[in-house]
Amino acid sequence: MLDRFGRDDSDDYESARERLVRTVARRIDDERVLDALESAPRHEFVPENRRESAYADRPLPIGDGQTISAPHMVAIMAARLDPDPGDEVLEIGTGCGYHAAVTAELVGAANVYSVEFSAELAEPARETLAETGYGDVSVRVGDGREGWAEHAPYDGVYFTCATASIPDPVIEQLQPEGAILAPIGTGRQTLVEATKRPTGSGTEALDRTEHGAVRFVQMRG
Repeated sequence: MLDRFGRDDSDDYESARERLVRTVARRIDDERVLDALESAPRHEFVPENRRESAYADRPLPIGDGQTISAPHMVAIMAARLDPDPGDEVLEIGTGCGYHAAVTAELVGAANVYSVEFSAELAEPARETLAETGYGDVSVRVGDGREGWAEHAPYDGVYFTCATASIPDPVIEQLQPEGAILAPIGTGRQTLVEATKRPTGSGTEALDRTEHGAVRFVQMRG
């Protein structure tokens, strides 16, 4: 890739990504997740005018009032969800597609299904995923509260946006013993991990653990 002066900047991005991974490794020690983070080209998913900051460990605006999560948060969520290769994973909130790309590195692109409320974001995300080798990730425009029943059941589900509670349709689409990871709250938010019991329905079927305060954009719909 050429920068605005006509120079090849691919080595610069690769070096920056390696430095980022070393920084994130201070927070998590999951080698699979760190490898996924090193493989996914975050700079391709951020707006061109933000690419100088692509490998800074912080959120960045991506348009339509939304953000790309800080890389360490993507890594923490991936490690908490802990999907196996071949697992079917549902993502609520495609955004620019970066988190889906990291997940695809872990389970395979054909096993990632992502729902995005904004058509303004979904189409560019779909294009970027295809251009960067993750074209088998499935993206649709819709209300994330409804999940994506067509491809259920899922082994894991994660939300890249905060929700007041985990929607019942998403719980229903999760395999027994499967896990959901979501920022819960409308003001103060907590990262919640919930495992689905073999019996029960709705939120009563979930065993929950909390993993500290977080800050995400609110879910729309």
